[in-house]
Amino acid sequence: MTAVEPPLALLAELTHRCPLRCPYCSNPLELSRASAELDTESWKRVLGEAAVLGVLQVHFSGGEPLVRRDLADLVRHAAEIGLYGNLITSGISLDAGRLAALVEAGLEHVQLSFQDAEMVSGDRIAGLAGAQEAKRRAARLVREAGLPLTVNAVVHRQNLDGLGEMIELAVALGADRLEVAHVQYYGWALRNRAALLPSRDQLDAATVAVEAARARLAGVLVIDYVLPDYYAHRPKACMGGWGRRFLNVTPAGKVLPCHAAETLPALDFPTVAEASLSDIWYRSSAFERFRGTDWMPEPCRSCDRREIDWGGCRCQAFALTGDAARTDPACTLSPDRELLVGARKDADETAPGFVYRQHSAAPGRSPQLVSLME
Repeated sequence: MTAVEPPLALLAELTHRCPLRCPYCSNPLELSRASAELDTESWKRVLGEAAVLGVLQVHFSGGEPLVRRDLADLVRHAAEIGLYGNLITSGISLDAGRLAALVEAGLEHVQLSFQDAEMVSGDRIAGLAGAQEAKRRAARLVREAGLPLTVNAVVHRQNLDGLGEMIELAVALGADRLEVAHVQYYGWALRNRAALLPSRDQLDAATVAVEAARARLAGVLVIDYVLPDYYAHRPKACMGGWGRRFLNVTPAGKVLPCHAAETLPALDFPTVAEASLSDIWYRSSAFERFRGTDWMPEPCRSCDRREIDWGGCRCQAFALTGDAARTDPACTLSPDRELLVGARKDADETAPGFVYRQHSAAPGRSPQLVSLME
């Protein structure tokens, strides 16, 4: 087996608390309560271990990381030990004073999510009235503070026709980069797949729009484009390969090779209370399980792309087949390819209503806005 290299990036999920209820949220269906979150000193220890391990970047995320009162302290600690600090935020509740404190602490970049360019639709998808106006205010504050800004646009059936307007919004906000990411279907998005999966015609039109915008806005806006696996011919190298470049720490301290790996029930992921990041990265059975190529079944094992896509997404394989070790059905060579063909029929049906992300989301229960301080 190839020698294991250190990770480059850490996703620090500080909390699952969030004012938004996005139906495609990458957080797990079982959300951690505030009482289960790592405290300030534990997070500082995790950041220190990450720096020693070789991590270069820390992405402060959630939920909504701004609900953590110690966010500036954590940003400052990361900067002091040489980590590049990026904030991934909804922008809700960000004001000039809070941003100034984060800049003073050493924050270097902000990624701001938008659910749509159109205000009513954006608020509906986010599940919070006034969300889109708050985000626009937050974007202005970030640019006035001199920080580089990335706009995150998660696209799907119910906003994809407005992609052109979202691109123009990113330009108007002064963003340096736009990430157009099609929904990936696990967790909350899998529950809402019938409401979110776009048609092939929508996807093709969006791809044309992105390519045209890239040519027109060269030197003005960098556009990253993440295609949906359900229409792919070959799988992506999910997170650069399992346990190869990236690790994630959840609010309760569980260490994962990707932000969706908690959906895999057969794997026992250690917590930062049980072992150091170094021990987990190099020696835990959960990280070793799908690392490299030895675990691969056919047709992956003999495929000349096995060290390019690393077998695709284990979480997607599990979500669709019930077996995380199966070939990702996104590959046309997968024996389970027909599962994607069947799933794409969702895009031809009338879209159902959303099951919104929340701490209590039992089927049939009407969604309620979760308190930031829950």
